[in-house]
Amino acid sequence: MRKRAVLALTAAGALGAMLTLNGCTTINTQPDEAGLVYDAGPISNTEFDTCVGPSTRAWDGPGDRHYTYPFGQRTFDFSGGEGADGNPISVVTKDNVTMTVAGVATFALNTECETLRQFHERIGIKFQAWMEDGQTTDGWRNMLNVYLKQPLDKAMDAVSKKYGYKELYSDPEVKEAWEEEVGRLASRFIKDQAGAEFFCRPSYTGSGECGNPVLTLQTPIPPENIRAALTAEQEAVAQNNAQKQRNETVRTELESIRELVKVLGPEGYVLHKAIEEGKVTVVPVPTGSGINITPPRPSNE
Repeated sequence: MRKRAVLALTAAGALGAMLTLNGCTTINTQPDEAGLVYDAGPISNTEFDTCVGPSTRAWDGPGDRHYTYPFGQRTFDFSGGEGADGNPISVVTKDNVTMTVAGVATFALNTECETLRQFHERIGIKFQAWMEDGQTTDGWRNMLNVYLKQPLDKAMDAVSKKYGYKELYSDPEVKEAWEEEVGRLASRFIKDQAGAEFFCRPSYTGSGECGNPVLTLQTPIPPENIRAALTAEQEAVAQNNAQKQRNETVRTELESIRELVKVLGPEGYVLHKAIEEGKVTVVPVPTGSGINITPPRPSNE
């Protein structure tokens, strides 16, 4: 009897220890997170259970798995600077000049429950793109470089072939038209690449129309040697314009001289010019004053 009691106590202790080790799990999302819960107990298959919205704490069964993803506005920065998600994109113009383009794509991940589940199972698991300790990871950035940057690269390259490098670099109106066309084409390519509307407009909050990411592109930049040549060309144009202005000034002065010569005669103009330059002293003499002025005799030296 005592032996049975000992065995019963031992079994109960083991069960209690197992329950302690495999106790309930919890998911606690922040205001900028949305979560997924999967049943993954010790004696069950891993299956999707439910979605968890922002600012939510939920308790689940032992061994369940939780994954959180960004909720709300996010950016993909491809400026290549410190903290950026990727490097600038290279494009080729219709005159075969390679230019680099930096920019930012602003978007929101589609956190509608079924869509978020599809994103996780198709893409998130492959890249381990979920958040950890409230922060996005290298897996998230690697995912963006495939599912956002590659479609952006394709769209920019296609549209840039319609323009020359000078107009893209120097003409604001052309740059604006180019940017709008790239945005329209990129939205389509992003959906094609992902296979669904996983990347939405920046203001998307999990319901309603998904919309498209917003693209902000900097002016395409040509290589340094071409920029130097463009600067030299602009300087030459400026110098030429300045010379034209100087020539116009000279022509105006010559025309003025011709008009004075017509009125004063050649000698009168010379005297007028000498007086104007202070080379001749003029003494005003009132009419009828009877004053005679004898000019000085020229020096013999």
